[in-house]
Amino acid sequence: MANPLKKEPLEDFTDKELLEKFRDPKTSNYAFNLIVKKYSKRLYWHVRKIVIDHDDSNDVIQNTFIKVWKNLGEFREDSQLYTWMYRIATNEALSFLKQKKTKFLIPFGDVEHELSNSLTTENHFTGDEIQLKLQKAILTLPQQQRLVFNMKYYDDLKYEEIAEILNLTVGGLKASYHHAVKKIEKYLLEN
Repeated sequence: MANPLKKEPLEDFTDKELLEKFRDPKTSNYAFNLIVKKYSKRLYWHVRKIVIDHDDSNDVIQNTFIKVWKNLGEFREDSQLYTWMYRIATNEALSFLKQKKTKFLIPFGDVEHELSNSLTTENHFTGDEIQLKLQKAILTLPQQQRLVFNMKYYDDLKYEEIAEILNLTVGGLKASYHHAVKKIEKYLLEN
């Protein structure tokens, strides 16, 4: 009989297998650790594009995985595991920004301005001048356009996946992405 805790390469496990292991009380902690290892980097960079700050991103990711842990047993597999976790991470990041706005009693647009300013002082930002300019342009977008642009441009998600994560229509997403691209192009030409 195979050892259920035998260390196997992460890529050997499908999400379905990981979920089966998670549902088995003997291997649930091991399976959850594998899920964290498999998806934490991708989720971190998604959240980082929303909240910008490295430390804030780590906090949001930690909260995301706490929610995943608490709710994974009820995950119905109507969507892919990553899509489900991506939705949780997105909601956690947006809640974080909302709390930041409320905590400091500042308008949401000023939060974007603060995030934009933090790009230049962020120790963990490794991009060049063009990437910095692009990030500042993205931060001028309305929240939904910014999310859609990041998910499509950086994460290379299909419109159908984004629609599932954000609970929006594909047509609306395509329009949001198109408007975001036009606004970014305008910003880059003017700045």
